[in-house]
Amino acid sequence: MLDYLIVIPARLNSSRLPGKPLQDIDGQTMIERVVACARRSKASRIVVATDHAEIMRVLADKVETVMTNPEAKSGTDRIAEAIETLKIDDEKVIVNLQGDEPLMPSICLDQVAENLIQSRADMATLCSEFGLDEASNETASVKVVTSKSGRALYFSRALIPFDRDSKGFEAGDVMRHIGLYAYKASFIRQFVRWPVARIEELEQLEQLRAMHHDAMIHVDIARAPVLPGVDTQADLDRVRQHFQGDASNA
Repeated sequence: MLDYLIVIPARLNSSRLPGKPLQDIDGQTMIERVVACARRSKASRIVVATDHAEIMRVLADKVETVMTNPEAKSGTDRIAEAIETLKIDDEKVIVNLQGDEPLMPSICLDQVAENLIQSRADMATLCSEFGLDEASNETASVKVVTSKSGRALYFSRALIPFDRDSKGFEAGDVMRHIGLYAYKASFIRQFVRWPVARIEELEQLEQLRAMHHDAMIHVDIARAPVLPGVDTQADLDRVRQHFQGDASNA
């Protein structure tokens, strides 16, 4: 039986979209939409790790919440604080569902937890081919290159692999990283004690700290299409249109 905990880090303010978790999406806040995604999974427990009382108020009687330090530098730091507060066992599998992913399929939440257990990696995550409407050369889209067994070789905001001789890319050559992670609580505790790696600073990709310290990251192709999360107002408008479309087709 699959047994894992979903922790959803939710910081109130974002530099590009202030008040992001409380933005309305067709009658519900974004964080409520993300919690609804988590509820459709097989997770045995769901916790929102936040930095603001208003988010806790909105989620009162809906899901378990934990208050974390507003100065936490990342969602992973917020998760680490939450698992200490909750005294989570080292062997517990944790899935990090980011608080700006209201379209995450539940099958992918279960998949990344299963992959961590089966691969015995330090971390597990997912990827997918780029959609026709997605620009793979945009720096906001993170790319990943893996070995044939699914071990991550590198993540980058740059377009990788590089087509040196302009042969043209084929399907599956360029893979989009999906920011969904699974790891055991013991690994999170270790990760936040490591200093930030130079390569992490350059790319602004936290998972590169794990690779710098020789952690194994397993990457699998997502079993369902995963639409991009919400970083900007344009992203929010797109997600609102998605839910309004679902309502009109109901």
